[in-house]
Amino acid sequence: MNYLKKLIVEPGSKVKLADIDPGFKGKHESHEEASPQIDAHIQELAHLQYLMYAEGKHALLIVLQGLDAGGKDGVVNHVISAMNPQGCKVTGFKQPTKDDLAHDFLWRVHPHVPRKGEVAIFNRSHYEDVLVTRVHNLVPKNVLSKRYNRINDFEKLLAANGTTILKFFLYISKEEQLERFKQRLDDPKRHWKISDSDYKEREYFDDYVAAFEDALKETSTDYAPWFVIPSNHKWFRDLAISQIIAETLEGLKMTFPAPTMNIDEIRKEYHAAEEEEKKEEEAAGKKKKKKKKKKGKKDKDR
Repeated sequence: MNYLKKLIVEPGSKVKLADIDPGFKGKHESHEEASPQIDAHIQELAHLQYLMYAEGKHALLIVLQGLDAGGKDGVVNHVISAMNPQGCKVTGFKQPTKDDLAHDFLWRVHPHVPRKGEVAIFNRSHYEDVLVTRVHNLVPKNVLSKRYNRINDFEKLLAANGTTILKFFLYISKEEQLERFKQRLDDPKRHWKISDSDYKEREYFDDYVAAFEDALKETSTDYAPWFVIPSNHKWFRDLAISQIIAETLEGLKMTFPAPTMNIDEIRKEYHAAEEEEKKEEEAAGKKKKKKKKKKGKKDKDR
């Protein structure tokens, strides 16, 4: 199944999340069944990211947004971890600082976009400024509505500079969210994830859904599309996202750059060095053998 086509939010289309099943699993029934395909996508991602780094002509920005406990960290751990850290970076956007608030809302984001040859992942992003700010009435409505256009312009600028943008909304049900909160309480290794805001923000679940629906409609574009990823099943989330990223990178038709040196000349130098090393090893071996023979003769004369 082609999840790039199935899960994309077509530009200008109105999204009704109530009509989307967050427990959707595609053609697979279990993690075990889907695992070989996930592994294949992960291996392909490692290769394609290496190719992007070597070619140095393209960049990739991955935006991860979702309701609390939606699985943003899980995507980083299970999908993005396939990529070489040398050409990949993850930025988590927390509550804006006083300095951030003294500038325009995109000021803190721009320094973290990827340079050519690099992959950047936003764990939360500039979209917090049309989600949290809307749900909690932190900015006037007329300011909020203009931010959609500012975001589109910002992403269009990045795309024009060779950056491919993929935006994933990790969609879980309210029931699944509560179950994941329970898992955090029951597992001491997950206690660090517990936040004071978890249950407070849960009260605004429906408001966040409405905010996401408008953000998806207003900012899914040809150059920076949104994908709604059903995420009740973590393994399906990883399957869909890894497939979409891999297929998108394959579409860039990247190639390894031509060598900057004369390969034939370098090969000659290599063979000459190899031959010299072989001669040195042979000479050292003869010397060692001769020394051993001489030592044996002395021992015999005693």
